[in-house]
Amino acid sequence: MRASLLILLWTTWATGAVPDKVDFAKDIQPLLQSRCYGCHGSRQQMSGLRLDAKDAATRGGYSGPLFQAGDSSHSTIIHRVSGDKGFAAMPPIGQRLTPEQIALLRAWIDQGASWPDTGAAITTARKSSHWAFQPIAHPAAPKVVNSAWVRNPVDAFVLARLEHEKIAPAPEAAKHTLLRRVSLDLTGLPPTTAELDAFIADQRPDAYERQVDRLLASRHFGEKWARHWLDLARYADSDGYEKDWVRPWAWRYRQWVIDAINRDRPFDEFTIEQIAGDLLPNATPDQKIATGFHRNTLTNREGGVDNAQFRFENTVDRASTVGSVWLGLTVGCAQCHDHKFDPIPTRDYYSLHGVFASSNEPAELPLL
Repeated sequence: MRASLLILLWTTWATGAVPDKVDFAKDIQPLLQSRCYGCHGSRQQMSGLRLDAKDAATRGGYSGPLFQAGDSSHSTIIHRVSGDKGFAAMPPIGQRLTPEQIALLRAWIDQGASWPDTGAAITTARKSSHWAFQPIAHPAAPKVVNSAWVRNPVDAFVLARLEHEKIAPAPEAAKHTLLRRVSLDLTGLPPTTAELDAFIADQRPDAYERQVDRLLASRHFGEKWARHWLDLARYADSDGYEKDWVRPWAWRYRQWVIDAINRDRPFDEFTIEQIAGDLLPNATPDQKIATGFHRNTLTNREGGVDNAQFRFENTVDRASTVGSVWLGLTVGCAQCHDHKFDPIPTRDYYSLHGVFASSNEPAELPLL
């Protein structure tokens, strides 16, 4: 009994826990991507084998089908990655598959080798369903019982869920509470005593809307909401790292963002001027300041810094930040390999990277 238990525990540890149902997208496709796509992907098909598309992988390469669904013991791919039965172990260079990964591949084949039905490459399939590439939807507001409570479509969605859970909406808050909430939301500042007294005394039906308009027109509105954008733009008043030198002109970009929000600048202009404002025809100093977005990267001024490495790291930061801020995608993963979850191949990442790598930084005004 004791010996059998030890053998069972050792076997479990050695092979790793294989799930009862192996999922291709979660368990197998990332494995193929990290170990096989370099030689058998969309750009290169050594031995006529392509593993990033179902039809091509099922067909196999010059030596025939690579796997037999339901029978891993007679599947060539298992012999290839294991290096048994006279086959050279694959991949021939780099990190080999671990026993746990081979066991996972075996289990997937024995369970029927289920693969997504699409014949296109996985990257294409992901792009067609990825949220970032879908058109903006305009769902119809749900019907509710207490329609008198609804003042806008958002209320309808909230009330529909409350009614589903059989929960009554909370009563409207007192006027001083409403003003405190909206003041903190829009400006980050509490209302003054004078503002509270004026609002409480205002009995007009649109008194609350008037307060909202007042707060939106306040300069503090831009200051509060610029903080969120500046976080995305990795803004700081200093370089970072050990020296952390002060950036005396960084405030110019910060102020540009605040002014853009307070002026309700169209988002297309807001985007263009930050990404390439200096390339616009007859670019103004204000448009050049907007490109301070790219200058917010960390700067290492310690002794012994390798300039080529520093420039590469800066370029990586700029490409990754542009991707995450404007595309909503974690493109930085594709710096080392095709993205495992988002439809971003390494080739696309370095195409974007090359735009910034080919840009120089002349010492001209405005200083940032």
